Amino acid sequence: MMTLTQIQAFYFAATEGSFTAAARQLGMTQPTVSELVRRIEDEYRIALFVRSGRKLVLTAAGRTLLPWAKRMLDGEIGGDAALRALTTGESGTVSFGILRNAGYYGLSDLATDFSRAHPHVKLRLVGQNSFEVADAVRSGELEAGLLCLPVPVHDLQTRLIMQQEIVWASASAERCAAPMRVEDIPHAPVILYDAHHGWNDPSRRQLAQRAQLKGVTLEPQIEVESVESAVQLVAAGLGDTLLPSAVVNSPRFPSDIHTTPFDHPLFDTFALVTRKDWDMSPITQQLAHIAVERLLSTVSRNDQILWNDTQ
Repeated sequence: MMTLTQIQAFYFAATEGSFTAAARQLGMTQPTVSELVRRIEDEYRIALFVRSGRKLVLTAAGRTLLPWAKRMLDGEIGGDAALRALTTGESGTVSFGILRNAGYYGLSDLATDFSRAHPHVKLRLVGQNSFEVADAVRSGELEAGLLCLPVPVHDLQTRLIMQQEIVWASASAERCAAPMRVEDIPHAPVILYDAHHGWNDPSRRQLAQRAQLKGVTLEPQIEVESVESAVQLVAAGLGDTLLPSAVVNSPRFPSDIHTTPFDHPLFDTFALVTRKDWDMSPITQQLAHIAVERLLSTVSRNDQILWNDTQ
């Protein structure tokens, strides 16, 4: 069976008209190119060139092989060009998972800035619950993503970014006069967001685990999908909720909502995940680096940076 190197030798000998010219194109010696072509002829017991005069002339067999050789080399060159374009940011597609409430984590302009820097790269940013991001990275639908722990990531490569405090929020100043104890939560209506995933949501999951240890049953009075809806309901005095400090620190956060930490501080842990034994493409690494930097820019006083650039 012909090798790619043999095909290259034949193709350039045919198009350049001599083994010497083909050797210059390939960076080989003239005898090496001649030998590569001879091996094809020996294997198929057919001549590809008439070796007379100063210029090589294709035989009928050579003319038959030439278009096939061109297709093979075009495919090889095309594949190489496609991968080089992706690694240099000239083209390709990047699929990346981001935090669902991206606007609170400095990620609102991520698509704008990246697309301006790499206008020919197709960008697919998927904002999902952390469970969905983990599943999409695991399946290969996303190359990498940001998520919030705890979610099942035992089969993923995980790089910790930061821990951000979760606080309790209420329209009642009295309810926030002291750090919130889990056993005191049921004394007022509870409002929780991310209704679709319920207690699988990382923040709610931590709260449920702590309540279970205290023998407390937490039953939300109202469940909504977005954190913004939960904040509006709290501002209206319909109940209390837990919120990440990034939401509380937002300029849009209502001034009439009071907050307090938990008596034993509660944290969201953010991470960058990829599949195990899988290297991100260089262009995705650039996007991930920007995303992590933006996320770290939202760190507040009680948060903790876990990111290590040398990992």
